[in-house]
Amino acid sequence: METKGTGRIHSLETFGLVDGPGVRFVVFMQGCRMRCRYCHNPETWSETAGEEWTPEALLERAWRYHNYWGKNGGITVSGGEPLLQIDFLAEFFRLAKKRGIHTTLDTCGQPFTREEPFYGTWKKLMKYTDLVMLDLKEMNGRRHKDLTGWDNENILKMAEEMSEMGIPMWIRHVLVPGLTDDREGLACLRTFMDGLKTVEKFEILPYHTLGTLKWEEMGLEYSLDGILPPTEEEIEQAEKFFQ
Repeated sequence: METKGTGRIHSLETFGLVDGPGVRFVVFMQGCRMRCRYCHNPETWSETAGEEWTPEALLERAWRYHNYWGKNGGITVSGGEPLLQIDFLAEFFRLAKKRGIHTTLDTCGQPFTREEPFYGTWKKLMKYTDLVMLDLKEMNGRRHKDLTGWDNENILKMAEEMSEMGIPMWIRHVLVPGLTDDREGLACLRTFMDGLKTVEKFEILPYHTLGTLKWEEMGLEYSLDGILPPTEEEIEQAEKFFQ
């Protein structure tokens, strides 16, 4: 976790085009407790690595690029898992909103709990968040735990609560052949999304193997070795559930 008043940052991207609307300044936070079997950034898992920043210094760095954002762009905080550093994140977004910056949170939701002090800070964070990009990796709790190491009940509750709060959401799902592409699972995801009021966009993210070298370099066993990315036909078949 972060030292009081600072956050641990893995890296920064000054001209992001796929992390929310428009051109984004993207902050990749350090630390994640999920162990997704297809993770392409395992170097972000450690909660003690990265460079420490204050919210004020990070905002000043982002502000250097605000002329590129136009009407639709802004700041996106991704990870790792940003909600592990929620105190830092809430203050950073509060400062950003004081300058009228559009804020996007990219999360898998794993740290969410209604226990304090997390829950009160999360509700404060939502006041300063314009968009949440939420990764829903698997609907079945048992399979979700096999895939990530964690259950998903709290993640789904977070999505439902954000819906009731009126928080705009983009939902994303990584399509892994033989693992997250079954008809039953996709149908359950579609049903769950239909019950949410604020989903503005849904994206299928095709599984890829670009991160496997990192697993090897870190001495980690990659359990999906041999699984190929989905074909265009497989992607189209999955997308039919959500049209």
